[in-house]
Amino acid sequence: MLVALSAAAVLSIGALVGSMRAAVPGAPSTPVRAARSQPSTPASESRSAVAPKGPTPPAQHTISQGSLPQTHAYPSGRTREFRALMASLWEGIVRGAVAPALPAFFPKGAYEQLKAIYGAGSDWTNRLVHDYRLDLEAAHSLLGRDAPRAHLVGVDVSASYGHWVPPGVCYNSVGYYEMPNARIVYSSGGRIRSLGIASMISWRGVWYVVHLGAILRPSDSGQVDSPEPGRGSSQYSGTC
Repeated sequence: MLVALSAAAVLSIGALVGSMRAAVPGAPSTPVRAARSQPSTPASESRSAVAPKGPTPPAQHTISQGSLPQTHAYPSGRTREFRALMASLWEGIVRGAVAPALPAFFPKGAYEQLKAIYGAGSDWTNRLVHDYRLDLEAAHSLLGRDAPRAHLVGVDVSASYGHWVPPGVCYNSVGYYEMPNARIVYSSGGRIRSLGIASMISWRGVWYVVHLGAILRPSDSGQVDSPEPGRGSSQYSGTC
């Protein structure tokens, strides 16, 4: 005759038998299996499920200087930022390419704010950057085969030559400082040489190249501004 036992009764009998075996010498012991625990959630995951306390810090974005308004700050030719920009200009000369030298060039957004002309952005691309590329290639040709070994010594900026160009002059709607005839000083073949930067203008207290070889040119070709042995000398000109 079969007797149905409940699950609780089976567990009780199992426990009784186990205790009897433990009491009998030489009886084989029954291994006890530890209860399987649930894997714990890593602390980082548990924290991510909880809403952070306080406001979330805003994401950091790189802001183009050209998108910001002009200031009346007078630039310096001795800052770390200026040296970095001139290093990019020099790289463009050594490589004969415009792309690495664009950081040193007057920003497009700033030019669009500056010029009171139709299609200022197109003028920046099709005239200014076009001429810049031609002048970089001309300066690269000046270096010749020594270009890979030539290195930048510095850029001489005559601070007293800088002058304010007010709004309304040269089709400009915003004023700026203009710096004529700074000098790029470099070493090539063991000798110090130099060439000019025809014009730099300011935006928010920083000098940028706007005309490298020439402001006005007789033809659609690259120009090198006053190449000389040694550091050369700058001449003042009240251009805009």
